[in-house]
Amino acid sequence: MEIVDWPALGIGVIVFAYWARVLRLVFKTKRLTGRAANFLPPETLGRVLRIIWYPNVAAWIILPLISSFQPLHPRLPLLKFPWFTPWLALAAAAIVFGLTLICWKKMGRDWRMGIDPKEKNTLIISGPYALVRHPIYALQCLLALASVAAVPNLWMAIVAVLQIVLLQWEARREERHMVSVHGDVYSDYMRQVGRFIPRGRYRGGDIDRSISGKSDR
Repeated sequence: MEIVDWPALGIGVIVFAYWARVLRLVFKTKRLTGRAANFLPPETLGRVLRIIWYPNVAAWIILPLISSFQPLHPRLPLLKFPWFTPWLALAAAAIVFGLTLICWKKMGRDWRMGIDPKEKNTLIISGPYALVRHPIYALQCLLALASVAAVPNLWMAIVAVLQIVLLQWEARREERHMVSVHGDVYSDYMRQVGRFIPRGRYRGGDIDRSISGKSDR
């Protein structure tokens, strides 16, 4: 009788649902604004990064689904804590997905997934964005780590590490662009609010300010 690895299957379903929601947002943004949310950014480096990024996302979806029926090797040792289980990682992934839905809703029609230097949209500085500059990126990093914890093999670890590196790089690219466009306004926001880890709440005002090029996935 074939044994199903339910935590791995659950991670696969959550990651699939996550990126299916991203695609839905792409089409919704296209319908509302006439722009495809920068799914293929107009800037060259952004397009080059997608050549690596999108296949990595596909692997992130497929690997847990395969692993749920056929364990992949080499396996990685789990953390040596008595309370740690893949089921806990699955629960964490579900919570992360729920929190990401809140962030997506907060961004609304201003949601983007790439840099367009010519586009002006809104910087959201209230809600989760008053605590961290890139809450969706931060949560996606946690989802990648939860995926490795629930599917502890080398291939899943490679996918997770690459995803986190790309998110770190993209966040810094966005910040450099916004500082070059908005100067002290965004620099002050950066000083008050952590990139991925909260270090204080933004005190510059709980209103949305016009800014160009803000994106989050």
